[in-house]
Amino acid sequence: MLEFIKKLAVDAGKLAMERRQTLTGNAIYAKGTDVDMVTDVDRETEAFIINKIQANYPGHGIFGEESGVKVSDSPYRWVIDPIDGTVSFIHDTHYWCVSIALQKEGETIAGAIYAPKLDELFYAEKGKGAFLNGREIHVSSCNSMLSAVLATGFACVRARQKPDNMIYFAQILRQAQGVRRGGSAALDLCHVAAGRYDGYWEMKLNLYDIAAGALIAAEAGAVVCDFKRKQNFPDDGIICVTPGLFDKLMYVIEHPQMEYANE
Repeated sequence: MLEFIKKLAVDAGKLAMERRQTLTGNAIYAKGTDVDMVTDVDRETEAFIINKIQANYPGHGIFGEESGVKVSDSPYRWVIDPIDGTVSFIHDTHYWCVSIALQKEGETIAGAIYAPKLDELFYAEKGKGAFLNGREIHVSSCNSMLSAVLATGFACVRARQKPDNMIYFAQILRQAQGVRRGGSAALDLCHVAAGRYDGYWEMKLNLYDIAAGALIAAEAGAVVCDFKRKQNFPDDGIICVTPGLFDKLMYVIEHPQMEYANE
């Protein structure tokens, strides 16, 4: 199924790129909050993906960001984010992607993420490694917060939910070499997988944001867990980090009120 997923992600990304050229303001809407956006292209791209899945795997379940859950008796379910990073997409910057994951009995077994503006296709199958445009990728060897470049996002802040990420962000920013905020959880996870970032954390995400990316990162050697060191992500937050940084990043997450201290 991986070849099908890879091709579907690329085809969907190319469709979204084509439709972006004619995107107008009246095709952009607020969803839930004034800063949570969706476009007609999100919906069209998701419909394209679902139609292809249903034509090839008609009995499978589906969970799409825009269309919700299609219940099925099948052990298989597809988890789709047609455009992760919609704000970047609207503003015609590069940091957005198509994310497609396949789960069996609730476990992600394959996934692909395609970033059209970068022409980068990340993908993985459980137990078989992670790849970028055909080349196997691995996490970095970073084991020091002082030399770490980390990524995060602010879904909780946008949703005006408490507790939010600011207490962790302020502490980690003081300790790390740098912190990046790109606006796509899926791509942040892929960049950890490729060794471009050394770690990532975020709160208040949805399964479609991270399903494919979490598998790709884990297959590249990242430690992926929730804020309680368990596997209930993204409900209890998500951590994705090199093995050498895991305990150091988790210490900050578990002690959010600590005073700043060097390693």
